[in-house]
Amino acid sequence: MANTSSRTLRLLSLLQTHRYWPGAELADRLGVSVRTLRRDVDRLRELGYPVEASRGVDGGYQLAPGAALPPLVLDDEEAVALIVGLQAAVQGGVAGIAESSVRALAKVVQVMPPRLRRRVDALHAMTEPSAWGGGAPAADPAVLTTLAQACRDTERLEFGYTAAGGERTDRLVEPLRLVSLGRRWYLVAYDLLRHDWRCFRVDRVDGPRRTGARFRPRELPAEDAATFVRERVDHRPTSLAVEVVVHAAAAHVQRVVGRWGVAEDAGDGRCVLRMHVESLDWPAMLLGAIGADFEVVAPAELLDHVREWARRFERATGARAAGDAP
Repeated sequence: MANTSSRTLRLLSLLQTHRYWPGAELADRLGVSVRTLRRDVDRLRELGYPVEASRGVDGGYQLAPGAALPPLVLDDEEAVALIVGLQAAVQGGVAGIAESSVRALAKVVQVMPPRLRRRVDALHAMTEPSAWGGGAPAADPAVLTTLAQACRDTERLEFGYTAAGGERTDRLVEPLRLVSLGRRWYLVAYDLLRHDWRCFRVDRVDGPRRTGARFRPRELPAEDAATFVRERVDHRPTSLAVEVVVHAAAAHVQRVVGRWGVAEDAGDGRCVLRMHVESLDWPAMLLGAIGADFEVVAPAELLDHVREWARRFERATGARAAGDAP
């Protein structure tokens, strides 16, 4: 018979894999008596796990939803699947989950045994991610994990950085926060060599290394990290200012667009959507996701881009655009 602690973890793992376990079957899987099983279940309850029991001949146990998510016990295959799934979420740029995926990834990677890390690395090396629309380059999940852990632990970082012009420099920074904006990741950090706050594109960060030196966080000269990144991205020469009148409520449009744009009420059930982007694919996709009529105010290139998308979709459905008629 396994010792009490390891048996309790095994019981928790079994309860998390099945919705309901008959008592006799569960006791048999653990190699204990039904009486011992009841004591182990009571121990889990003392630890805060809401284990429900049903009495009678067919009585058994199940793990009920609680007020908070309890710690999970994963087997090897589940742990590898979780990491791969989180990496996909990080690279997918899905609104609302990318940043939380990085935090979860940092936690799981920290406690993952080396043998499982090797399996994850092998899977990642043999899998080529696809960036939607051929837009922004995907950030390396391993780099993101290192940056996230350094932000969490207020630990200084060293890394190489390639600027937009191709110049590579070495950086020593105090990392504050990771920000997902559009289809890119940015690191907000205080640059100790340049004595100023900087915004680094993560896909241009090379070989980040945690130094082990802790620091006291400085005050960021902005409302928050996302605002700091947006202000700098919006004023870059390569940024395109997008303005569209959308025939939908501003609240609905803002929910769809999220942090990647600002929707202002224009009356009569319409709103004005403003964005700053580096690729017209992203606003075109969001406008389609809103599900409402719209008029492009600026730039003119976006109108041409939408027209090209419309012709492409018509061809895909077998229809022929009026302009393509012989």
